[in-house]
Amino acid sequence: MDDLKEIDGVPNPAVRLRRMAEKVSALAVDHNLPAVMYFRSGLQMVRMADMYIKQGDVKEAYLLYLRFITLFLEKIREHPGWASLPAQDRKIVSEKLKSAIPKAEKLKESLRQQFEEEYQQKVTWLREKQRVAAEEEARRQQIEEQRRQQLKQKQDAVISNIGRATSDVVTGPTVPLDSIVYPDANHTLPSNQRVILPSAPYLEPTTVHLPAVPSVPTSYKSLSPSLPTIDRTTKPASLLSLSVQSQYGLRNVVVPSQLVERFLVLAHGTTVQNIETCGILAGLVDQNQLVITHLILPKQNATPDSCTTENEEEVFTYQDKHNLITLGWIHTHPSQTAFLSSVDLHTHCSYQLMMPEAIAIVCAPRYKDNSIFSLTQNYGLDFIAKCTKTGFHPHPSEPPLFSVADHARLESDLPVEVIDLRR
Repeated sequence: MDDLKEIDGVPNPAVRLRRMAEKVSALAVDHNLPAVMYFRSGLQMVRMADMYIKQGDVKEAYLLYLRFITLFLEKIREHPGWASLPAQDRKIVSEKLKSAIPKAEKLKESLRQQFEEEYQQKVTWLREKQRVAAEEEARRQQIEEQRRQQLKQKQDAVISNIGRATSDVVTGPTVPLDSIVYPDANHTLPSNQRVILPSAPYLEPTTVHLPAVPSVPTSYKSLSPSLPTIDRTTKPASLLSLSVQSQYGLRNVVVPSQLVERFLVLAHGTTVQNIETCGILAGLVDQNQLVITHLILPKQNATPDSCTTENEEEVFTYQDKHNLITLGWIHTHPSQTAFLSSVDLHTHCSYQLMMPEAIAIVCAPRYKDNSIFSLTQNYGLDFIAKCTKTGFHPHPSEPPLFSVADHARLESDLPVEVIDLRR
């Protein structure tokens, strides 16, 4: 079948699009995760897709729109908590779907054209490769035939020399048989009766020089074009489908170096009262990395060892209006060191499930320690997602549930906008 045809391992455009759709359709809804988390992840998908469109990344935009459409048209209704989600949230999803579906269709057509160009490039490259290979094989056979002919000529020359030497021995001086005396062991012929037989003439050893097989000229090598880059779909991470590029397949998160300082200034009033303060880290996608551009302080209720956000709708409304995605959170430990408590782990799990690269910045002013953490991709995220305990409770320390976020880096000249919604 034509739709199954592949060129050197690269499927044709129709197959590539179908495989992308099949991967997205394999999305399963986890009933243990609250429906509101899927709602927020859906908003993240749409915002990120819009960003990718502006940056010209058609594939990522299409994947995110397709994932959003699949999730909220087919999968989410299986979730027992979806029906109890506020009507306003479900209305927002419906409105997003109305705009996402035609966008996805348009992106799909653009992607089909892109895949067709890549496929034709691959076909052209493969044909050129086969042509060059055929020319090189013909040249190799020609050189091999020349080598065999030269070897045969050398062998014929050696045989001819041996034949002439044998002829000289046969036609050389002869001695009558009856003049030959065969003495016994005790009898010695007088010198005038000794017969000296002629020996075979000495032949100089013949060295056969075989011609070296010449290397393929540079002009031939230059005929082989470089392999065109083919971008293949990768397995999606968490609730979002993202391309990845670091130790655990995470994009870099760029943190403005002034962010922590500005946050600590805003948190000073509660810090001196030994009360925690928290904020939301928001930003955008830029050149295949995530950049924090905004620090949002929501209304909150805090204690010396916990902090809970309130009126989260305000945060979502602001992010929707400014097309910002959530990249993590920041909070203080007024009297403790910088680490993630059991409550912090569960709080951060919701962020990291929505965005695999999400970070948690913990500030410990008393110890002058500010650290950036994330749940370990190979263990911690899955463990905490399945933990049903609430409040402060013990977790195993090995394997580690969280670690320093290696994919986060500070940028000194990057501005950050602070929005304080507490007042």
